[in-house]
Amino acid sequence: MTATDVGGVTTMREPLFKVSNHHTAACVEPPTVDGDAAGAYFGYFANEYGEQAIYTYDYETGEATIRMGDAGWHEAYRVADGRAEGLVLTKTEAMWLRACWLATGALKDRPTSGTGGTGQG
Repeated sequence: MTATDVGGVTTMREPLFKVSNHHTAACVEPPTVDGDAAGAYFGYFANEYGEQAIYTYDYETGEATIRMGDAGWHEAYRVADGRAEGLVLTKTEAMWLRACWLATGALKDRPTSGTGGTGQG
């Protein structure tokens, strides 16, 4: 635990949330998530079978991805319009992913990759 001074207020820097990998070695090494990374949003989910997923959103680029242990942690699947491209999700996983998408501003203009402009979702 470390203390830092932010705007004259001392804050404690101990982990707020910590979870271990529940998957076998066949799913490869899980990603390391730095929840303090500037300009990023992270969401975590474990379904009723203990299968884990991590949602990542970059506010600058508008890029959203999902990684799932049972799909192999190494692969980051693109998320567009609240849906994962190339993944079949259970109903609860799809609901969680949609909630993450909404939490990261689905109703706002998002940067559109490769165009330099903005556009919906």
